[in-house]
Amino acid sequence: MDDITTAVAALGPGPLQDASLRRCVDPLFSRVLGTNPGTICLANHSLGRPLDRMQADLERYTAAWYDNLDGAWEEWLAEVGAFRANVGALINAPESGCIVPKTSAGQGLRAVLNCFDRPIRVLTTRSEFDSIDFVLKSFAGRGRVELQWIAPHANRLYREVDVIDALGQKPDLVVFSLVFYDTGQWLQDAGAIVHAAREQGACVLVDLYHAAGALPVDVQSLDIDFAIGGSYKYLRGGPGAAWLYAHPRRLATMRTLDTGWFARPEPFNFTRAEEARVAAGGDGWLESTPAIAPFYQARAGLEFTRAIGVERLRAHSLAHCARLQDLLAANGVETLHPGAPRGAFLAIRTPQARDCVRRLEEAGVVCDARGDVLRVCPDVLTKPQEIEDAARLISLALSAGSK
Repeated sequence: MDDITTAVAALGPGPLQDASLRRCVDPLFSRVLGTNPGTICLANHSLGRPLDRMQADLERYTAAWYDNLDGAWEEWLAEVGAFRANVGALINAPESGCIVPKTSAGQGLRAVLNCFDRPIRVLTTRSEFDSIDFVLKSFAGRGRVELQWIAPHANRLYREVDVIDALGQKPDLVVFSLVFYDTGQWLQDAGAIVHAAREQGACVLVDLYHAAGALPVDVQSLDIDFAIGGSYKYLRGGPGAAWLYAHPRRLATMRTLDTGWFARPEPFNFTRAEEARVAAGGDGWLESTPAIAPFYQARAGLEFTRAIGVERLRAHSLAHCARLQDLLAANGVETLHPGAPRGAFLAIRTPQARDCVRRLEEAGVVCDARGDVLRVCPDVLTKPQEIEDAARLISLALSAGSK
C-alpha cells in the first residue's frame, strides 16, 4: 500500500479524531507543517496545504521527461486520464470523459460561452468569483453576452427562489456558485434551480470550486449541464489543475470553439482533413498541447481526499467550524448567517477586514479577506488548541480595528 492508503487505513472507520489525525495524517504533511512552526493556518479555503508526496509526484513527471524524452507522452497522457477519473469519481460524473482538463475555472466558462454562435442571455449572481465575473463582463463588452443580474439580500444571503423567479427573463445560460466564495453560503437546494432552468430551456453552469472536496457533490443527482472547479483549494493540488464537467447530453449536442489539436480523434497520427473533426465526448473539447505538471501536482491531494472520504472531511470541518464559531461568539464576534447552510469556511463581516488580516498575520494566524469579509477555515491539520488560540486572536484583531 502507498503512504496515503496506509495512513487512512490506520485512521480506522468512523468520525475523524484529533489523536489519530495527528498520529496518522500529520506525517503525510511533515514538510508544510514543519514550515513556520507555531503559525495557525486558517486559509485552507484558499491555497490548500500540499502533501509531502506532491513533490515526489512532480519528480516522476520530470523523470519521465529526462529518461524518455518524447516517449514520456505515454506516461503523461495516462496521468491526464487518471486526473479525469479522480475528478469524475469525486463529483460522481457518469464517466471520466465528461471531465475536460483546464488550467482555470474561467477557462472552463469560456469554453461553454464559445459554444454559442449568437449573442446569448446569461443570468448570474453579483457574487461570483472575480475570474468568472470578469469573463462574463468581457464577453458582454464585446456584445457576445447580455448579462442579467441577481443581487443578494441585505444580509448577503441568496435564496434559491430568487434565481428561479429571475428565470422569467428567459436566459440561455444560468451561472451560479454552489458555495459562494465571499460568504461561504451553500445553495443547498440547487437542484430546484437546475430543474426550473431546464424547464425554461436554459443551460446551467455551476461553479463547484468551493464545494468539490469540501462537501459531497453529485453532478448526476443535480442534473447540471456544466460545472467548473479545480484543485487549488480543498483538493490540495495547487494552481493549473482545473476542470470543466459537461453532461453527456451537452457533449453530444454542443461544440466549443475552445479546442486544439488534442481534440482530434487521433491527435498523434498527424493526418489532416479539410475540416476540423473532433473526437467524441469530452475529448472533443480538449485544446492544444496541455501543461502536464499540474496533473502530477494534483494527484496526491485528490487521492487523499477520496481515500478519507468527503463525508468524513465534511463532518470534521463542521465540528471545527462550530467550535470556532462558538468561541468567537463568546468573545463577542458574530459570523455571517450562522444558521444558514455553508461550505467549509466562516465569514466575518467587518469594514477593517484587510487590516485584520495584516494584524492576524503579525500574530501568527494566516487567513484572508474578500472585500469587507474576513474568511477563516480550519481543516484536518488544524489542532483543537489552534482553534482556541485563533478565536482569541481574531477577537483581539477585530477589537484593535474598532478603536
